[in-house]
Amino acid sequence: MKAKSKSKKKKAPSGFATHQIRLNKIPTNKLFSNPHNPRMLFDREPLKVLKASIEKVGILVPLTVYSDSKRKRLVILDGQRRWLCAKELGLDEVPVNEVAEPSLVQNIVTMFQIHKLREDWELMPTALKLELLMEELQEKSDKILATLTGLDQAVVQRCKKLLSYNKKYQDMMLDADPKKRIKADFFIELHAVRNDRLVKSFDWYNKDRFTKAMLKRYQEGGLKSVTAFRLVKQNINNARDANKKREMSKRLRKFTESSDVPIDYLQIEAASAAAEVSAMEKQISKLVDDIVNISN
Repeated sequence: MKAKSKSKKKKAPSGFATHQIRLNKIPTNKLFSNPHNPRMLFDREPLKVLKASIEKVGILVPLTVYSDSKRKRLVILDGQRRWLCAKELGLDEVPVNEVAEPSLVQNIVTMFQIHKLREDWELMPTALKLELLMEELQEKSDKILATLTGLDQAVVQRCKKLLSYNKKYQDMMLDADPKKRIKADFFIELHAVRNDRLVKSFDWYNKDRFTKAMLKRYQEGGLKSVTAFRLVKQNINNARDANKKREMSKRLRKFTESSDVPIDYLQIEAASAAAEVSAMEKQISKLVDDIVNISN
């Protein structure tokens, strides 16, 4: 994300410009997609059900549109999927509710609010629109962004992790073909490892090469699940706590460079034993405290 000047933050919109102007029917080919729709990916299978419904009973819920004063055209604020189905069915007209033109921030925020109770979007498109909102408002607070968009704070945090990857990896999450698309969960789980302070201190480590190697391992079936990165991170933490940093550097490098090296190779016995002892000591300490509290 590009650095911003120290200008004052723009105020969040006090309301949404969605008051109705008129209800009408508009030629299907006179409508245009909203460039700020956080939902960019529309997979074919889910659309089939909606298309069949529209073919049978028509569009029961009007689309919400606004007139773009700069481009002089009607833009969809809500109803992209209905519109796509209408085009495929060859419908000449679609029912619409026309509302006042929103500002850029109102446009994005309104679309988040409109869709927040519906089927989840793919996370990467959501992250890109969240990034635009962050830049426009110069706002980074998870809490404020969650309040504005209606997203959970945890989702905002996940989006920020995706934004830390460069464009080529983001594009993999935006592939129009669901079979080729890399799930956001892969990059989210990987994030904790690729940004670990100890890992970044290794002289051989390169974030992009490491990501590329882990992606190759994942695509070739070398990882049973993306949650396997949690085990990788745990082994790194154990090595740090046991002062086995040099050994971990050696092992993680081999794990990165050789896709046939299993995750178990990262488990340093002395470090794992130390971690088990530490965990046992905590359990014993808690047990003693409980006994003391009961006695009192």
